[in-house]
Amino acid sequence: MTEESKPLLNNDDVSDQKISDADSPSSSVVETNTNDVPNENPDFVVPEPGPANSTSKITCRVCQEMIDVMGKLDQHVVKCNRCNEATPIMSAPPGKKYVRCLCHCLLICKSSSQRIACPRTNCKRVINLAPSPVTPAVPQVLGMCRVTCVHCQDTFLFNMLQNALARCPHCRKVSSVGPEFAKAKGIFFFVVAIILFLVGGGITYFTYSYAINHIGYFSIHMVILMLTLIALWKCLYYCRIKVSSIDGPV
Repeated sequence: MTEESKPLLNNDDVSDQKISDADSPSSSVVETNTNDVPNENPDFVVPEPGPANSTSKITCRVCQEMIDVMGKLDQHVVKCNRCNEATPIMSAPPGKKYVRCLCHCLLICKSSSQRIACPRTNCKRVINLAPSPVTPAVPQVLGMCRVTCVHCQDTFLFNMLQNALARCPHCRKVSSVGPEFAKAKGIFFFVVAIILFLVGGGITYFTYSYAINHIGYFSIHMVILMLTLIALWKCLYYCRIKVSSIDGPV
């Protein structure tokens, strides 16, 4: 067995061992195919922490605990205080890739490695890695940009030309991409609410005497009132919605 060890965290039992194709594992070693191993190659970099504390936290890939990465952005991985497992916060170094064993041990190995062994004494599992697929180039689309979700801090692509809110494909939560969209929508629904209020007030004033004898006028009053309340609710919704940050064009 040829050795290629590189600790991911100091004083942690997290390392990488590579096994050449000619080597054969001992009888106590269990082999695992790469299809059973979670993908641990992040396609994002944690943004620089700003005024909001949420930008300095990521989710643990093992127990989903929030990990504070403030002051650790120069590291490639951080350790979770809950499960003591490593989680990558940066892409692997050039020529390297992350692999997480089924025992949750995070390994780093060469991109060309085909078999690696878990270094933990209670595991020693051999993982057979399939060759890394070639990622096709993302076609240039007008308005397409890279966005960091305000909820889970993962990165996804979003077309800014879409007149809609963005739903993160990772956490499935909705947010506004940039503050301008939410602000414009809030102002729009506020103006609609004012117009409906004025129209409804005028109709109520001029038809009140008729509404006493004709129940249909009360129905019109109630419909306008409901539309006004809906417009006000939409205005408050867009004013309070969280805003995801734009990292830049693709």
